[in-house]
Parts: sequence; structure tokens; C-alpha cells
Amino acid sequence: MNDSIEVEITQRRENVFLILAGFFICAMTLLNVVGITRFIELGPFVLAVGVLPYPLTFLCTDLVCELYGQRRANFLVTVGLILNLFILCIMYVANLAPSAAAGSQPPWQTLQLAEQIILPSGEVTGNAVELFELIYACTSGAVFASMVAYIAAQYADVRLFHFFKRLTNGKHLWIRNNFSTMISQMIDSVAVIAITFGAAFFAGDFTLKAILVLIGSNYIFKFSCAVLDTVPFYILVSRLRRYLHLEGTTQVG
Repeated sequence: MNDSIEVEITQRRENVFLILAGFFICAMTLLNVVGITRFIELGPFVLAVGVLPYPLTFLCTDLVCELYGQRRANFLVTVGLILNLFILCIMYVANLAPSAAAGSQPPWQTLQLAEQIILPSGEVTGNAVELFELIYACTSGAVFASMVAYIAAQYADVRLFHFFKRLTNGKHLWIRNNFSTMISQMIDSVAVIAITFGAAFFAGDFTLKAILVLIGSNYIFKFSCAVLDTVPFYILVSRLRRYLHLEGTTQVG
């Protein structure tokens, strides 16, 4: 293989990794930014809107595991963790900064409410509340919860993927794709809901039944996505192996 072809293949491999990393980070960031700002009914599921793109992160890590190996997958998860911390720090600093003077702020900065509302932190607002205060209240706790769940679930997904790969001697792609994701998604669902709504539960503002419904809805939705992504996963692995010239190797080396 001449140098120009090797350079082209290397560029392809880095470009594909960059695309997978971009989708991974985008889906994770959406989870943190929109978070629990809205709950929706999607068929039988009751979901925080930020959960919708989150199953994509597990598809991305499984593809990176299969094509690039455990080291690259752990690197991607670590970068995601650093970005989680960055988002949390920026939100915290922004919350500490003083608001603009009344005459120089845009009209949408402060919302006039018909009545007081209870924020996710348990704090009761007045009849006037800043838009950022509402967003911060809805996302800051959720970012912390998702960060803890993220650490547990994403690293578990990478380790489980390679555990099942070794267990099956590299065969049965569907086993490592599905079982690693299904187990790690359970860890994620329990952790993020328990941490996000734990304080509200102990304060008596949230019932155990409501928490279990949220955990169940989140997990069933993610479980369903894990099953449905099996065919796309097979197709992507097959085509990317050819595109990245990995037919004779297990992964990028």
C-alpha cells in the first residue's frame, strides 16, 4: 500500500471517529441543556425531553468500541465527562453573575407569572422570575444527576461491550451490542431519576410511584431503542469496515 493510500485511509478513520464523537457529544449536550425542562408523553412513555437523543450515545460508543477499540471508546467517554463538568461550571458562574439593570435587559429576561411556582430545588418563586433562573433550576440538578449516571453507565457500557466480545470470541455482534446497552441503560435510568428527584421525594413533593413510573418509562424507551438499533448497527459496522479498510482486522490499530 503506497503512502497516499495510507494517508487517505488514516484520514477516513479519523473523520469517522470525529463524526461519531460529534453525534455523541451533541446528544449528551442536548440532554444537559433541555434536560427536564419539559416532560412529554410518547405513546406509553412519560419522558423528559432531554432523554430523546440520549440512546444515540450508546450506539456511538458501541460503534467506536467495535471499530476503534476500548481505549478510544474510554477516551470519548472521558471527553464527554469533561464537557459535562464544563457545562456545569458555566451554568454555575452564570447563575452567580448579577443580572443586567432593569432598563438594559431584554423583555424576555424576566417573566411575569400569574402565581408562584415551585422550582425543582424546592424553592418557591415570586410572581416575577428570570428566564435563566427557571432554566438553571431545571437543568443544574439534572446536569449533576446525568453526570453521575453518565460516569456509571457509559464506562459500564464500554467494559460490558468488550466483556461480551471476549465471551463470544468476537462472534454474535448482536449480543455485545444489545446486552451491553441494556444493562448500562438500566444503570443510567435508575441513577439519573433517583438523583434528580430524590430530594423532591424525601420532601414529599414526589411519590415513589411517580419515580418508578419515570424510571420504567425511561428504561423501556431506551431498551426499545437498543433493540431497534441492532439492524442499523450491523449495517454501519459492515459498511464502515469496508470504508475504513478493516475487513481483515478487528479494529483500527
